[in-house]
Amino acid sequence: MRVGLFVTCVNDLMYPRTGRAVVSILERIGVRVEFPEAQTCCGQVHGNSGHQRLAAPLRDRFGEVFAGFDAVVSPSGSCVAFLRERHGNVYELSEFLVDVLETEDVGGVFPHRVTYHPTCHGLRMLRLGDKPLRLLANVRGIELLPLEGAAECCGFGGTFAVKNTGVSSAMLEDKCAAVCDTGADFLAAADNSCLTHIGGGLSRRNGPKAIHYAEILAATKAGA
Repeated sequence: MRVGLFVTCVNDLMYPRTGRAVVSILERIGVRVEFPEAQTCCGQVHGNSGHQRLAAPLRDRFGEVFAGFDAVVSPSGSCVAFLRERHGNVYELSEFLVDVLETEDVGGVFPHRVTYHPTCHGLRMLRLGDKPLRLLANVRGIELLPLEGAAECCGFGGTFAVKNTGVSSAMLEDKCAAVCDTGADFLAAADNSCLTHIGGGLSRRNGPKAIHYAEILAATKAGA
């Protein structure tokens, strides 16, 4: 199987550790991953803001860059949800691991208390269900803590947080309060865009550290 990594703009510019984590996970279980350097923005930001005409060429370019791959894996549920309408072989990481490779244990070691926020795109559009949690549950040393109101939106929603700052901030406060109440050391999620939003709120409370769940799966005892 020829597998490509679509790292996404946010991860490329701000969270390169997440992309490296995906590669580490897949190579650990015997999957060779390729990274096409010609990849660019998929157009999600434009499309979600109502600019479909501007988004179309970017989504088409994605298809050209990743032509010939049997599967494309990405650590971003929101980008995958946007691309899935045109490109059916694009998978969020947990989908690829659980549904395609049929594995729920990738050999991670992370001896910390963790709670998990299921982002809106992953929950409502991709319907990931408990796949990320099943993967996390097999990480050695981890203590998974339930998050009250986990399915509630964090208030990010891309440009929603910019255009509706008051509502967004109120939603963020509720989410951060719930996260802090868990007593966790880390908050995990499947989208670094949402984690940026929640992480900012948590940092102002000296709360748990925001982390992409791929980085937990990739961790070893020495690097935890």
